[in-house]
Amino acid sequence: MDARQAFADMVMKSMNAVHKTALALSGGRLGRDVMGMTAVELHTTGRTSGTRRSAMLTAPIYESDRVVLIASKGGDDRDPDWYRNLVTDPHVELTVAGTTRPMLAHTADAAERAELWPRAVAAYAGYADYQRRTTREIPVVVLTPR
Repeated sequence: MDARQAFADMVMKSMNAVHKTALALSGGRLGRDVMGMTAVELHTTGRTSGTRRSAMLTAPIYESDRVVLIASKGGDDRDPDWYRNLVTDPHVELTVAGTTRPMLAHTADAAERAELWPRAVAAYAGYADYQRRTTREIPVVVLTPR
């Protein structure tokens, strides 16, 4: 990892910490929605450590039977750690508005991605910019209740 990547990772982790703190201090009122998307806390199992990991994310598609996340990492050439964790163990938990529920994650196949990617970009145009910044296809992650 070069210095630019290390700095980007530090910024992302700091933003996550600030978001969690804002939610906690405001009793869930501040930071519940970000740029018109539902803020969620994804809990995964660390792929090497086996410990519980959490990441604050936005869900461009939030439905009762399906939540969609975009593993963009701001257009970085690397997948986010939370995505790499759920690929190893798709049994995750999702906290929204103080309620945590068990979910099962999978990466959208080509047909699902073709349906979901335009909806995600409609919710947040920045995803299209992120895709242009990287050569990797940004994964679309689908969570369903388990």
